[in-house]
Amino acid sequence: MPILPSIHWRDVVNAFAKAGWQHDRSRSSHYIMIRPGRPGLLSVPMHNPVKRGTLRKLIREAGMTVKEFVDLL
Repeated sequence: MPILPSIHWRDVVNAFAKAGWQHDRSRSSHYIMIRPGRPGLLSVPMHNPVKRGTLRKLIREAGMTVKEFVDLL
């Protein structure tokens, strides 16, 4: 399994955008993303950097693997 980097929240959002996720709204300190045709949403915290455990959870919720996510960076 590739090592998950510690990255800025904007880089996380850009990687998910490449995978088809779109901005829905911003709420407090979270960037909410949806994917058309798929139930659920991703709530990316606007922290610098996003904690690795939080990032791993977001990747899992998006239905991706860590390798797929790292390739999108």
